[in-house]
Amino acid sequence: MISEAETKKAAERESLPLRIRVLLIEDNPGDARLIEMMLAEADGDSFELRHADRLEHGLRELGNGSIDIVLSDLSVPDSHGLETFQRLHARAPHVPIIVLSGLNDTTVALNAVHQGAQDYLIKGEVDGQLLARAMRYAIERKRMSEQLHRYAAELREKNAQLESDFNMAREIQQIFLPNQYPTFPHSVSPENSALRFSHRYIPAAAVGGDFFDIFAITDSTAGVFICDVMGHGMRAALITAIMRGLIEELMPVAADPGRFLTEINRSLRAILRRTREPFLATAFYTIADSDTGELRFANAGHPSPFRLHVDANEVQPLKFYDPRHGPALGLFEKTDYPTCRCPFVPNDRVFLFTDGIYEVTNAEGEEFGQERLLQSVRKRIQKPSEQLFGDLLIEAQEFSGRSDFEDDVCLVGVEVAGRPVSA
Repeated sequence: MISEAETKKAAERESLPLRIRVLLIEDNPGDARLIEMMLAEADGDSFELRHADRLEHGLRELGNGSIDIVLSDLSVPDSHGLETFQRLHARAPHVPIIVLSGLNDTTVALNAVHQGAQDYLIKGEVDGQLLARAMRYAIERKRMSEQLHRYAAELREKNAQLESDFNMAREIQQIFLPNQYPTFPHSVSPENSALRFSHRYIPAAAVGGDFFDIFAITDSTAGVFICDVMGHGMRAALITAIMRGLIEELMPVAADPGRFLTEINRSLRAILRRTREPFLATAFYTIADSDTGELRFANAGHPSPFRLHVDANEVQPLKFYDPRHGPALGLFEKTDYPTCRCPFVPNDRVFLFTDGIYEVTNAEGEEFGQERLLQSVRKRIQKPSEQLFGDLLIEAQEFSGRSDFEDDVCLVGVEVAGRPVSA
């Protein structure tokens, strides 16, 4: 077995070549000879020096691809100033370059480093040990820089793929949401429907953990389901996709709200019991019956919707009529959810929502809260649902001082317009 020390030594050997091939571009023979002697005294066996007295010759040598580092004066017979560095860098962008100049000019030095030079050394101010160390550091910095660039490129590629995946997930999630409300009876136009609907859905991320559905059970009864999966993002979106499938599968028991939530909870527990991460979702399911003038509903730990009794100018949470409820979905395997009832007469509306609308906080850390939301609805009870939703969103945003929401927001409205049939 290879020891940790041996692994470390192997990594060090890979980071620097055993014999560093140095290209020196210098037109002064004396300076060139001095540098050769300095490197020989520092560690002659570690460096292989190649000399070019013109930039053209140096570029040709670089083109052979066998150079580990370049030492270059900026002023040679066929080039002058930063143009010398720029041409070298353009020919071999992956080879580290150290400017070795007789000009002590801070501006030129900074410009060279900004454009990619690994170092700027002044002739006469360096010895062999300093020069050798500067070259080793330059090679290592360049290697690390190239590695970081590769990692960044890989990360950009993965992020692009992840963004593509999120975009597809968002599109699929949007498909899951109702794009056309059912009518009651099914043969009438939306404006003549006995039950009418509205909604606003604002995910906090590319995909969200809030979900709702509206579907016909009979020609006079509509099922309305809303849920809020813990967290948001891809994981929560996957759970909402599972929820959508369960709703379709359990349609035969959708006429009984308590049993419907009971079966959804049982199925979710069976599907997700092997997952390592905890899961829960609050949910509320109601049946709006325009014939009997009644709401039948069951609650799985979800915020209690509001009944807007418009003719009496009264707004009450549904728990005011029946406070029974069960725990959030996914917590316990054997849970029976009770079915509750309350009146739902002509011109009444029911307002369902998730906690993203009222859990916003202001600069002092104060929460908007359900009670403030209830009072806001009471002040606007006579407004149409679409206008009510818009006003509530604006009020919550003004309260928090933000134009967005930290959590998903889902608002759903149901209105009964038809006169119930007498028993």
